[in-house]
Amino acid sequence: MAGRLDGKVAIVTGAGSGIGRASAQAFADEGAKVVCSDLSGHIETAEMIGEAAVAVEADAGADSDVQDLIQTAIEKFGGLDIFFANAGVSGGLASLFEQTPEDWQEILRVNLIGPFLAIKHAAAVMEKNGGGSIICTASVAGIRAGAGGPAYSASKAGVINLVKVAATQLCGANIRVNAICPGLIETGMTRPLYDMARAAGKEERIGHLNPLRRGGVPAEIANAALFLASDESSYVNGHALVVDGGLSVSHPFNSQEFGRTSV
Repeated sequence: MAGRLDGKVAIVTGAGSGIGRASAQAFADEGAKVVCSDLSGHIETAEMIGEAAVAVEADAGADSDVQDLIQTAIEKFGGLDIFFANAGVSGGLASLFEQTPEDWQEILRVNLIGPFLAIKHAAAVMEKNGGGSIICTASVAGIRAGAGGPAYSASKAGVINLVKVAATQLCGANIRVNAICPGLIETGMTRPLYDMARAAGKEERIGHLNPLRRGGVPAEIANAALFLASDESSYVNGHALVVDGGLSVSHPFNSQEFGRTSV
């Protein structure tokens, strides 16, 4: 049975763990060759996948590193069809008055300039090859306040608008540019929050503000990335796909007062 990404070549940044690892594995399972990129020098994800993957240490927010990633995809696997610009940093939950300009510069460099570089350099290659799909990780924190620190939230709001602008400027190139907006997902970035809740005996409270009343797992975001990478989403462009258990559909509310009371 043919895989949904048979014959495709993909790059996934932040592939060392969490959403990136799950997505790289999902892409490979569906037939893609995958360049697994991470800032860490030892990327077990590529070893887990096997011959269909190669590991590259790279800084997703550095221009030369992104260009080298694309060159690796071309040299190792013959081209580039999918770029998942997933790498990001949280920057913590310090307030506007506690963060420094340097904090902002680094968070924006990785979270927003990184996706910009992915789009800029990947699109040049994809257009010559007849098209492709570029996916960027945004966040529900980019939609409204309360889901992340100031710089992180601003960077993710920027990603949401970036994919819309890019989709417009790539008009006619057959290159789709979309974002995924994850809600609360258990990854290395959110692990301290999960660990704190478990240590306090409040694990059942994790994700309780969304209608599904649970946190998500990386595979659920990887499934969304797989959809956007594949031809199944061939008419989806310039879109921010929210995968958050319903968290962002409403302002927080008292579930006992407004929740379901009968079948």
